[in-house]
Amino acid sequence: MRRFMLAMSLALLSMAALGGGSEFAAVVEGRPLVLPQDSGAHPDYRTEWWYATGWLETPDHQPLGFQITFFRSKTGQGDANPSAFAPAQLIIAHAALSDPAHGRLVHDQKIAREGFGLAYAKAANTDVGLDAWHMLREADGRYTVNADAAGFALHLTFTPTQPPMIQGERGYSRKGPLSEQASYYYSEPQLQVSGSVTRPATSNAEGAGAPVAVTGRAWLDHEWSSTLLAADASGWDWLGANLDDGSALMAFKVRGRDGRALWAHAALRDRDGRMAQYGPGEVEFTPARRWRSPRTDTSYPVAMNVRVGALRWHLTPLLDDQELDSRDSTGALYWEGAVTLGGDGRNVHARGRGYLELTGYAKALEVEKR
Repeated sequence: MRRFMLAMSLALLSMAALGGGSEFAAVVEGRPLVLPQDSGAHPDYRTEWWYATGWLETPDHQPLGFQITFFRSKTGQGDANPSAFAPAQLIIAHAALSDPAHGRLVHDQKIAREGFGLAYAKAANTDVGLDAWHMLREADGRYTVNADAAGFALHLTFTPTQPPMIQGERGYSRKGPLSEQASYYYSEPQLQVSGSVTRPATSNAEGAGAPVAVTGRAWLDHEWSSTLLAADASGWDWLGANLDDGSALMAFKVRGRDGRALWAHAALRDRDGRMAQYGPGEVEFTPARRWRSPRTDTSYPVAMNVRVGALRWHLTPLLDDQELDSRDSTGALYWEGAVTLGGDGRNVHARGRGYLELTGYAKALEVEKR
């Protein structure tokens, strides 16, 4: 969704605009996605993000989780201002590394107004950057990702092994009971990863503080929207998972302030490309174990049982402490981390690795109305 990431990841998406006076483009049903053109930026929409997560392995077979996300936000100001300094668009970037040898997630973030070749999100092809951080889709579909962050670094290449996974109805993805509560959304699962990672110097791993070669699998989400969540939404649970048999699973639940599901959806694509969609009554996220942050005192359901139709998975975190504090940029405090998936004996897509995103547990998201 994001992640919702979307926010769905759903994003974050609670981000407030700098002001009014500008209309945002609407997400409407029936507009099919066109790739690769739609992999680029859509500056008329209020919020957009490119969200990559994945599991990596070092040469000594140690697991790592990573996340890097670029956000573009139309502020509602500066459209009619010819000055290059007008804050018409903001570019925000997050990067994180989950390192069991370090004992917790490390993360960094940047934010700047678009312009001067230093912060940008280009149209027609994925090409987003902020200072020295960038994500670029090459002509052959590969992605190059670079982020030299505070205390760690990611220098990765993502190579597609499957076609893009178009979410919802030809890319129109509902996030609530009203038709305008939607995004345009596609994913690229089962990306083959190669490159290097620099782990925190304080890690107990051998060679920490120096680049180490890694391989792995990643998931990339791209979403854009102008109005996403219902006014009474408090947050969401989102899962993107690469399953061991080559399948791909995306599932999310938007929670109301009473904890019940306002909306839920899932999509499962098998390794042969067959897609199954699941509606609100067929998707459940049930907490199995909670972890309380020693820094923020927020309690997160870091272990989950997820039901999608007749299929069930148990999610186990790589680390309990994968809390990400982005209050200095998007204003959100949330948990976003690497998880393993295990299924029961009736689940032919039993095992996998993915990322779980939990928002709105510290406080309800402030969803801004248009």
